[in-house]
Amino acid sequence: MSSNKKYWKSVEELNEGSSIVETLKNNEFVEEIPVEDFLGDKEALTSSSTSRRDFLKFVGFSTAAASLAACEGPVHKSIPYVVQPEQIVPGVWDMYATTFFDGFDFANLLVKTREGRPIKIENNKIAGAKFSANARVHASILSMYDSMRLKQPKVNGKNATWDEVNAAVKAGLAKGGKKVVLTGTIASPTTQKLINEFLAAHPGAEHIQYDAVSSSTALDAFEQVYGERGLVDYDFGKSDLILSIGADLLGDWQGGGYENGYTQGRIPHQGKMSRHIQFEANMTLSGANADRRVPMTPTQQKQALALVYNIVSGAGDASSLDAKLKAEVVKAAQQLKQAGSRGVVVSGIDDKDAQLVVLGINQTLASQAFVNAPIRQIRKGSDSKIQAFLSDLTSGKIGSLIMSGVNPAYTLPNPQPFVDAVKKLPLSVSFTTREDETAEICKVAAAAPHFLESWGDLMLTKGTYSLTQPTIRPLFNTKQFEESLLEWNGSQASYYDYLRANSAAYLVGTSWNKAVHDGVFVNAVQGVAGGAGNFSASASALAGAKSLGKFELTLYTKTGLGDGQQANNPWLQEFPDPITRVSWDNYVTISKFDADKLGLENKIVANGGLNGSYATITVGDKKLQNVPVIVQPGQAHGTIGMSVGYGRKASMQKEMQVGINAYALYNAFNSVQGADVKAESGEHEFACVQSQKTLMGRGDIIKETTLDVFNKENAEVWNPMPMVSLDHKETPVTKVDLWESFDSTTGHHFNLSIDLNACTGCGACVIACHAENNVPVVGKSEVRRSRDMHWLRIDRYYSSEETFEKDNEKKDNFDGLFGDKGSLGGFGEMELPADNPQVAFQPVMCQHCNHAPCETVCPVAATSHSRQGHNHMAYNRCVGTRYCANNCPYKVRRFNWFLYNNNEEFPFHMQDDLGRMVLNPDVNVRSRGVMEKCSFCIQKTQATILAAKREGRAVGKDEFETACSAACSTGSMSFGDVNNQDDPIFALKNSDRMYHLLEHVGTQPNVFYHVKVRNV
Repeated sequence: MSSNKKYWKSVEELNEGSSIVETLKNNEFVEEIPVEDFLGDKEALTSSSTSRRDFLKFVGFSTAAASLAACEGPVHKSIPYVVQPEQIVPGVWDMYATTFFDGFDFANLLVKTREGRPIKIENNKIAGAKFSANARVHASILSMYDSMRLKQPKVNGKNATWDEVNAAVKAGLAKGGKKVVLTGTIASPTTQKLINEFLAAHPGAEHIQYDAVSSSTALDAFEQVYGERGLVDYDFGKSDLILSIGADLLGDWQGGGYENGYTQGRIPHQGKMSRHIQFEANMTLSGANADRRVPMTPTQQKQALALVYNIVSGAGDASSLDAKLKAEVVKAAQQLKQAGSRGVVVSGIDDKDAQLVVLGINQTLASQAFVNAPIRQIRKGSDSKIQAFLSDLTSGKIGSLIMSGVNPAYTLPNPQPFVDAVKKLPLSVSFTTREDETAEICKVAAAAPHFLESWGDLMLTKGTYSLTQPTIRPLFNTKQFEESLLEWNGSQASYYDYLRANSAAYLVGTSWNKAVHDGVFVNAVQGVAGGAGNFSASASALAGAKSLGKFELTLYTKTGLGDGQQANNPWLQEFPDPITRVSWDNYVTISKFDADKLGLENKIVANGGLNGSYATITVGDKKLQNVPVIVQPGQAHGTIGMSVGYGRKASMQKEMQVGINAYALYNAFNSVQGADVKAESGEHEFACVQSQKTLMGRGDIIKETTLDVFNKENAEVWNPMPMVSLDHKETPVTKVDLWESFDSTTGHHFNLSIDLNACTGCGACVIACHAENNVPVVGKSEVRRSRDMHWLRIDRYYSSEETFEKDNEKKDNFDGLFGDKGSLGGFGEMELPADNPQVAFQPVMCQHCNHAPCETVCPVAATSHSRQGHNHMAYNRCVGTRYCANNCPYKVRRFNWFLYNNNEEFPFHMQDDLGRMVLNPDVNVRSRGVMEKCSFCIQKTQATILAAKREGRAVGKDEFETACSAACSTGSMSFGDVNNQDDPIFALKNSDRMYHLLEHVGTQPNVFYHVKVRNV
């Protein structure tokens, strides 16, 4: 029986009105702690006999007291559920399947929600869901919580109701003139049906599809040969030899999404792996991952493609290429011919003849990666139709223009005639999520919902049917384009009902509910078959290609920003480019050879930041002035590169208005232009992280070998164990230790495996980590100061010689400090990459060392170890000494220099209420003065353990995952329990290719890597 007696310490407490009692109750500290007096008085501080540890305790205690005092926040009233939905359990996440397509990117997804609030995007791994999320798709969830979104429709620049929008549209349609519906690529059969009904109701109306980054030449070639408009969904897993000519097949070429099949053949299995040869001008992700990369100008690429066709088809090897390049091309073509059906050719050249020749080569080879491959329907735009539309628009033939999912006022190479013509139209409508450059000039700016607030369907490849479902009620007064089309077509049906009824034609043999649950339904997939063309004539046309001018400019899309639709997304702006490692900028890339001739340079300044020259780029009569310059190793001589997607201003936060709009140089929608480059005065300050947190000079970082050595030699040759001296005898580092290890064989013990052969450097893991762990965005100025907060970075390494092996030979032959072989001058030379270096990517996060150097130096025990292998951080204990960061050989710990949450000095998503909706409630938001780093997503591992416990079962062999391993579409990252011999991580740890980063330091990490093998 419980007691209800009242206890007291003094008689005074019995006096309910006592002011003294109330004071004591409400003040934990009777006297104010003189923190400011003590720290502010230099003399008192100098004469103090307090030990360092006592001082830190004092500061930690007072800081905690101050923090607790500041915990009172504003009261936010919330409305509880009247009837709580059965499927929603507070504190437990739900997953919903959906599909993403914005006209540029596409993916099959699962969306994690908490109490009805989407917070994270995951890959849908159900059978048939083959397209994984890239970095931009992972970041798209933050774009939903963008405070700059268009929150309600506008008519003539003023806020309006949807009834007023419908009235304005119907009045405009009644005024006559040609009616045009201009959209991005429509991959939705239901949306296409609605558009067709609209066209039928308005005779003479036309629907035109416009891709900001055109694939028209490839579509035209495919249509000429196979009779339909589509792109080949190559299966690179069926290839032993991949020859890419100007195609960044691991980037955004043909929409991307090829990396999973590509890496299937790139991991050595039973002594075999595929071989990848890349001919290109810019250094791309594909070139960086290739076994053999040959820099070529775009003109030389055309000539090389013609030569490959002639050799494969038996027409000879006559070519105007110089002898060195010709030898490379002939060798590649002969290997391709020998590979036969196990070979494949792809090309990104914006030339119909080039795309026809590619189809011809793959037909001749009967390439397994090509024949019967699915047909992608994610690009449908036609350059000729767009040119005809612009001609009609500027000549006054068009009376009404309705747009959805496009922004021509920004993406057209010469938008001014378009802008002037649209302003004169009786009716112009733009369905958009933000009041962008096009919406600003339209009579009606129709607020469209985010894809996570929408219903829809998609046929990304022929024969597959995917559904998009809303995961939250619309945040603003928005309406889907399809809903408005229904109203304008005179229908009273809701779009949901219309969509569900129309889906019956595609969901043969399954139910609507199952299709919504799974997110994708696979019917009879129809692949590439038949077709013929005059390929030899196209090859002849390519062989006679002429140079375009002093320089050949190749426009491309960056891994972070793509075509620029999400330019207001701070996660993507701060994402370091995988190749240049620059964020918050676009720039022109140029080879060192050409840069030296023009007087252009890059240099690292005292604070570790990178500075670069400015240049003016001239294409025809167009000039881009003061373009920052990056001197790019591997850039072909006589070429430059520049990314589109930057330079936006409309409906953009001031901090995001960065870069220069390179669409201005996209003449005739061709990615290659003749250009002139002129050096300008001044220096540009880049936010480049490449020279920060470096491990260089610390020993073996990237371990690699060739396939031949891998097959013929024992692992001790190509994966040697570091040796240390013990009693004057060489001893393996794993046999020597300063600490006594604790028993980790009981319970779970987590490890993360990273296969360097499968890592393409795409960066999806970086953004997934951002989303899962509430990593803050700090802005360009702070990144430049080496204060970026990414828990996971992808280091990019160049070789100074042609190969990393030659780098090692040069390093091993150093003799003394000075002279030709002196290490001082030699290491300096090795910092200068070759004209065509080999490249390696290495993801680095907290290594969760079993003998962690950070744990031994923390004076307040804020960082400690667990039996499960985690290196913990107790944020409340941390007083910010940064000793742990100084003692970390991997440079993976991040210090909160400022309060990034709810701080107007950092006006990104954490600063406003809407942006904070994306935060994961399972992960603490860190404050100023606290050290943070990768936690192995402990919230995910513990949730998995608890779920299994609740269900009364053991955890499955592949249930454990981290944000990065779940996001990795190539299988490079694998996370699991090494104490479970059935878990794939167990076999990976016991592989001959396994090694630890900086193993000679003796930290015994729980992250391990696999030796990179090159098929050279």
